[in-house]
Amino acid sequence: MRHTGEDGSAMATTSLGAEYGPLSEFAARLQPARTFTELVSGRADATPDGVFLIAEDGMKVTFGEYRDRSERIAAWLTEQGITAGSRVAWQLPTRIGSALLIAALARIGAVQAPVLPLFGERETVAAFTAAAVDFVLVPEEWPGFGFESLRQLRQDRRGSPEITVVSRDLAESDAVKSLQPRPEDPDEIRWIHFTSGTSGTPKGVQHTDSSILAAARGFVLNGRLGELSDEVGSIPFPITHVGGVVYLSSMLLSGFASVLIEAYRPDTATETFRRHRVTLSGGSTVFYTTLVAQQRSAPAGTRILPDLRLLKGGGAPCPPAVFAAVRSELGVPVAHDYGMTECPMICVASPLDSDEDLAESDGRPVPGVEVRIVLDGVSVLSGAEGEIEVRGATMCSGYTAPELNAEAFTDDGWYRTGDRGRLRPSGCLEVTGRMKDVIIRKGENISPLEIESLLSQHGAVDEVAVIGLPDAERGERVCAVFTVAAGTQPPSLCDVAEFLTEAGIMKQKIPEQIEIVTTLPRSGVGKISKRILQQQIIAQMKATKS
Repeated sequence: MRHTGEDGSAMATTSLGAEYGPLSEFAARLQPARTFTELVSGRADATPDGVFLIAEDGMKVTFGEYRDRSERIAAWLTEQGITAGSRVAWQLPTRIGSALLIAALARIGAVQAPVLPLFGERETVAAFTAAAVDFVLVPEEWPGFGFESLRQLRQDRRGSPEITVVSRDLAESDAVKSLQPRPEDPDEIRWIHFTSGTSGTPKGVQHTDSSILAAARGFVLNGRLGELSDEVGSIPFPITHVGGVVYLSSMLLSGFASVLIEAYRPDTATETFRRHRVTLSGGSTVFYTTLVAQQRSAPAGTRILPDLRLLKGGGAPCPPAVFAAVRSELGVPVAHDYGMTECPMICVASPLDSDEDLAESDGRPVPGVEVRIVLDGVSVLSGAEGEIEVRGATMCSGYTAPELNAEAFTDDGWYRTGDRGRLRPSGCLEVTGRMKDVIIRKGENISPLEIESLLSQHGAVDEVAVIGLPDAERGERVCAVFTVAAGTQPPSLCDVAEFLTEAGIMKQKIPEQIEIVTTLPRSGVGKISKRILQQQIIAQMKATKS
């Protein structure tokens, strides 16, 4: 099949329908398991020599080695005092050692709480508090983060967790026989992942092996991941995301390998994908647009990723124009999915879906998950728009702070996503917007309220509103709009960035743009109208360009 690019050049376009068999046959091939540790062991028994993990430098770990090495790491961790039920936070980049650590902690039966390396000290300490962790594992060094401050925190505060520095190649012990029997209950809390939502302060989201494996199974089945024998995936996003363990579980279920990218840089990552013949990749929408830009700058007739068959991701809206650009430039479809930390896989798109559904929606509900659209608490007819509510097998077991559950869940157990959407006649879900005030920048949820609260403490700021503006690279960029306090000089963008950095906020939340106004628009009840403000700023920017 051929497709004509925007410049008139003919690009080869992937057509996948004929390559897949009956879904029932594919489902029967998946590795059965009730717990993550059982999945690791079962896959190692089934295909011990199959390649599982591939590092950027070409180092590989097989399924058999993954089980054996993770057990030796588990033995070493128990020698450090970590036992079943210990609450362990770890803040490591996407590398083979991190993937091994996930299996090691699961083998012990610890409750693990991965923390984004992107977090600043403020968010990191809040995450440790939310999860009430006993141990923290951090790397020897990681660019841009002062782990020494965490060690100082340990000395300054009673009850702080024990902080342990781990090497790139995690230590191992041969005392594997001393390990306790592997955990058997799939419904115990084993995972705590963090989401900021509208509050800005990280909220601990509790998951079980059951919910994680249900998410992975839905991802694999709806997305047909690993069905083709030469599948090579990739993890270019932080493995500390809930998507990290879901993706690893998907690989174990289906038996395919993936390349791990420690710190994503477009040019070097693309070269790594090409060298390892990656067929499946993805992330947030900015990942797609980055690849499109690279392809457009490549020599005519050259495919930057010649083995690529499919892009798959989520975390931020994917406009139809992006789907069209990927089809045109890269010759492959985007099968964009919908999920969140609380419910990692809600809807997953299939490579066999029509181009219209792929471009206009976010896939179908995965097995075991129900989706309904409500307006004022009442379900609406198919095709009507309202708030998206979900429940089912991939749903979390609530937050670490119980008081958050009452607002998040209905009395009959449905989770209020805060997103707007509609169900299409095909059964696919179309997400049309957000009902809560959150900026999604490069797939990360950013709370305007948190940034506003900090900026309101700046001496030159009178009133402030933080909004998201459309951005082709980031999805949305953070813009701070404020009035200046009387008798002060307006701060520059650099001043704002320095002020927020000193407040301990992570750099991804720092505004890329500031606007100084004389007044902020108000609604009828006197509240700042961010919708009107956003429209005004966008119109002003367009007028400036014209």
